[in-house]
Amino acid sequence: MKEFQEMRASTDLLAGSPLTEPERQFFFIDKCHEIIEEQTRLLGRPLQAAVINFGCQMNARDSEKLRGILMKIGYEITDDESADFVLYNTCTVRDNADQRVYGRLGVQKSMKREHPEKIVGLCGCMMQEQSVIEKIRKSYHFVDIIFGTHNVYKLAELLYAYLTSRSMIIDIWKDTDFSVETLPVDRKYSFKSGVNIMYGCNNFCTYCIVPYVRGRERSREPEEILEECCRLAREGVTEVMLLGQNVNSYGKKLEHSMTFAQLLQEVEKIDGIRRIRFMTSHPKDLSQELIDVMAASKKICHHLHLPLQSGSSRLLKEMNRRYDQERYLDVVRRIREAIPDIALTTDIIVGFPGETEEDFQETMKVVEKVRYSSAFTFIYSPRTGTPAAAMEQVPEELTKERFNRLLKLVQDIAAEECKKMEGQVQEILVETTSNQPDMVSGRLSNNMMVHIPGDESMFGTYVKVRLDEAKGFYYIGSLVD
Repeated sequence: MKEFQEMRASTDLLAGSPLTEPERQFFFIDKCHEIIEEQTRLLGRPLQAAVINFGCQMNARDSEKLRGILMKIGYEITDDESADFVLYNTCTVRDNADQRVYGRLGVQKSMKREHPEKIVGLCGCMMQEQSVIEKIRKSYHFVDIIFGTHNVYKLAELLYAYLTSRSMIIDIWKDTDFSVETLPVDRKYSFKSGVNIMYGCNNFCTYCIVPYVRGRERSREPEEILEECCRLAREGVTEVMLLGQNVNSYGKKLEHSMTFAQLLQEVEKIDGIRRIRFMTSHPKDLSQELIDVMAASKKICHHLHLPLQSGSSRLLKEMNRRYDQERYLDVVRRIREAIPDIALTTDIIVGFPGETEEDFQETMKVVEKVRYSSAFTFIYSPRTGTPAAAMEQVPEELTKERFNRLLKLVQDIAAEECKKMEGQVQEILVETTSNQPDMVSGRLSNNMMVHIPGDESMFGTYVKVRLDEAKGFYYIGSLVD
């Protein structure tokens, strides 16, 4: 465990606090609770906290943990950024995510000027970059608490350090093989949950900063994962999403190795779990064993997110993806043969350094062949410290023009794929209210959204629906008795 910025000396914590986890964090939760309870009494109102999430599903899961800790401390959770404590859980995969955070901090600066007692915190992937920490210390000195991706569980300890010192707290770890998964969690949904099965990444794609900010790959012990899934099932969770930067490489360095496919088979045995999802899958590691397990399963959802990034074998080599177009299409062929109704989604980068029109046309060709149900399309964003940032960049206008062509193709194909299921009767898990009056929304096994008439009493239930009208990337449906 290494730190490149230690907590300030003024944050000397209580002697006699537990050294083992999670007991140590529960100790600091109690200590923070005493302070927040007193502040609540003096103010005559509950103190509010907002955790604002940027980024991936793993960030979202981390935010649930952060909210759970804050609730246990005594904060009332809100989405309002005028809250007494605002914590931004950041992403640094693309530059626009960074800029959004800096924009939010500009707003917080004026709020804090009017309310000096307000606490502003930053955590997540952006904070793992030394240059970001230096910029915040120089230009955003009103930020109170800063920590990274490896020590999310320490929120109570860091908050206590701030509350008792009122000086900036910075606690960034470069890497760790340690995690704590047994602290309070405030799930967005009572009936579904993410479950971290591994952390970090060993792939070092030349455009990606994730291995540098989340560290090297490390798998949780299967017993811990299964115990968590069993506990979630007892709490009423019926759908779990197994999370990792590359779930297909799960278990390789465990003392007793276990493949991802074998882990899925164990999760499937858990009573109460009706649906199993996972992401993200790296094409180079997707095994025939996994395909066979998915095909035989009654619980694994018929949806696979399989990032392409580029259809050009030349660019894929430059990206260090370790597969080519032929191998990717072979994986897709084997998946579709085993699971004909599977929905495939993907990530695609446009404008990677050196991309030619010929390279771009190879990407378009793969999109036409695979026919994705949806695709997350991105304009390449240079990330300082990655090899691709030093490569020759594609002109911005050319990249935007290609991006628009790709987006149209993706949307046209997705609409055609959506249309194929029109009129079918399928099962959905009802999740939330729809943006349409007197309707609720739920997801099919293939992850497509369906809007049907209903109310909040249906949340968390599985219902049969007829897909009456395909709307391109969602359906309008009706209940089937």
